[in-house]
Amino acid sequence: MNENHITAIAAELDLKLHQIMATAALLEEGATVPFISRYRKEVTGSLDEVAVTTIRDRMHQLEELEKRRESTLKSLEERELLTDELKKKIETADTLTTLEDIYLPYRPKRRTRATIAREKGLEPLAKVLFEQKKTIAPGKEALSFIDAEKGVESAEDALAGARDIIAEWVNEDQKARAELRKLFAEKGLFKTKVTPGKETEGAKFQNYFEWQEPVATAPSHRILAMRRGENEGILTMRLSPSEDEALTLLENLFVIGENAASQEVRTAVHDSYRRLLSSSMETEIRLDTKKRADSEAIRVFADNLRELLLASPLGQKNVMAIDPGIRTGCKIICLDRQGKLLATGNIYLFSSEKNKEASAKTIFELCDRYQVEAIAIGNGTAGRETEAFIRGLGLSQDIPAMMVNESGASVYSVSEVAREEFPDLDLTFRGSVSIGRRLMDPLAELVKIDPKSIGVGQYQHDVNQQALKQSLDDVVVSSVNAVGVEVNTASEQLLSYVSGLGPQLARNIIVYRNEHGPFLSRENLRNVSRLGPKAFEQAGGFLRIRKGANPLDASAVHPESYPVVEAMAQDLSCSVEELLNSETLRKQIDLSRYVTDKVGMPTLTDILAELAKLGRDPRKQFESISYAKEVVKIEDVRPGMKLPGIITNVTAFGAFVDVGVHQDGLVHVSELSDRFVKDPNQVVKVNQRVTVKVLNVDLRRNRISLSLRDTAGRSKKDAGLTPGKSVKKKAAKKPEKQKLPEDPDNPFVQAFKNKGII
Repeated sequence: MNENHITAIAAELDLKLHQIMATAALLEEGATVPFISRYRKEVTGSLDEVAVTTIRDRMHQLEELEKRRESTLKSLEERELLTDELKKKIETADTLTTLEDIYLPYRPKRRTRATIAREKGLEPLAKVLFEQKKTIAPGKEALSFIDAEKGVESAEDALAGARDIIAEWVNEDQKARAELRKLFAEKGLFKTKVTPGKETEGAKFQNYFEWQEPVATAPSHRILAMRRGENEGILTMRLSPSEDEALTLLENLFVIGENAASQEVRTAVHDSYRRLLSSSMETEIRLDTKKRADSEAIRVFADNLRELLLASPLGQKNVMAIDPGIRTGCKIICLDRQGKLLATGNIYLFSSEKNKEASAKTIFELCDRYQVEAIAIGNGTAGRETEAFIRGLGLSQDIPAMMVNESGASVYSVSEVAREEFPDLDLTFRGSVSIGRRLMDPLAELVKIDPKSIGVGQYQHDVNQQALKQSLDDVVVSSVNAVGVEVNTASEQLLSYVSGLGPQLARNIIVYRNEHGPFLSRENLRNVSRLGPKAFEQAGGFLRIRKGANPLDASAVHPESYPVVEAMAQDLSCSVEELLNSETLRKQIDLSRYVTDKVGMPTLTDILAELAKLGRDPRKQFESISYAKEVVKIEDVRPGMKLPGIITNVTAFGAFVDVGVHQDGLVHVSELSDRFVKDPNQVVKVNQRVTVKVLNVDLRRNRISLSLRDTAGRSKKDAGLTPGKSVKKKAAKKPEKQKLPEDPDNPFVQAFKNKGII
């Protein structure tokens, strides 16, 4: 554990040293983020998952910096270039950029113009010129360096070589690079143009054909859009500040006075910027802005994924699931309350009345035979038509029919996981199984699918894939452990995300369960092959055993804290079960009596809260969505309509809403609220039920423009307006009232042009 790293992180995050040290120690011991934030609050000072994750990631970054520092020192030492002063600079460099700037003059290089000039013996002349004394006559000084054998034929040849050396000095100057880097970041501009001849092929990038905007304020999605256009050969992109401003900055650093030698230095400075520094800085800022854009895009994806994973579960019901289809028919499956496949079948709704009658008969027979309690219908092609058919059958009101987002179901159907679970089942029916199970428990089913396949991202294929995977894995782990996992029914995939387990131990638990039957207590987990004390400590509190021997096994109370609960019950002269069932008894508990060196008030408070809601699912109660009956296809949608819908994706530029017509509409960020919205995630979430107003329908391009402004009957106070200010006046001041390029992944913005919003 590096003390300097601990101090740096504490200062950056405004946390106490002992909090960082404790968290770092736990992470080094192999503790997971959910375990640390949930069960080690006394140790860390009650740091939450966000703080613990930030500490983990920052430690990793500083470790990478340390590795680079060590390799740099080793390289310099091996080449006998390391001085005490240089070593001190390297050891105190606090960022990778600073370290690289220090190392740049000593980095092994290919032969450069400056290298060739040094070989010709021109470095002494460069030093004389760089002093910029008034008494120096450059032409006269250069005469003594003429040497035909070395390739210096004239005084001008000598001066040109000397300027090349000075240009390299300027390029490698740490202060110059730092100030120029700041100029690029603060005053640089992205400038894009269409590649000649690519106008038609790159039509989706047409708003970037002649575009510029500040580097400092360019949003993530536009940075990634411009880069994608460049990568596809549609656009050329440059990034730079005003050249005059950059040259002035460098002249102020290196040019002294107005004499002949100064003019030589000025010429070298200009050459250094145009030939070396500008491209170097552009590359750096491109990487920095890409990293910034990636970070924001990944955050958006992670936020959306969390909402999707933590969507309300229907619960354990006998479910019929239908994957709609027109030509090949609808694939039907029936599942029992544990998600076990009971039956499969086909119905054909779009051919003849005779087939419709047969389909109706099939539905009734299956509902009766398998005591169906809910029907899940995929929201893809023919989904609304299938829903209308099912609702028109006159089934019992106790059998609701619900649309389910089927994104990723096809990915699951061809996955190794699905093949292992259903080796003899046609892949089309596997998709139906996924649809049915995700209605029962979205989290348990979605963990079987690569998160990138779920379709709630933004430029997910353009961002750093390693960083994306790390972030999405963190979200899945956080979500799974926040809900808890029933060990006797969980799949191998779900168990693998439990703190401290992983794929191998998850597989071992399944094997043990199959051989010995259901687990009767958490203690039985110790009998699982290779599940040692450390893994049990990490996983114990997140695994649930309902109806087990110990009622606490169904709770989030960690096994290590069972003695505390037992002591509470003993002090109240009751059993643990009685304590769980009596609020009156729980109110008599004086937590201060149970504080020890290892168990403090944060943990005791959590325990008491858990006793009051033993094993309760933290997810919201299930709420179905009912689309407008008269709207089943895009041709039914009309401007001015107010329609119920569900948020399917949130991006930096707005939110997409499913209104039940197979084509999501877009609520642009300017239409999310009656007040200014900087981050759409602060206003809407994936899976949120909303009522939207239709602004525009473009049938030719299959696009719908929607608004959430003033559609929910909000008061002016709720909308962020002060008394006396009308919605109209508020809207007139919105910053979005400017010409912005449409996003290539979001062509719906055209509708807002028609409306005059942008």
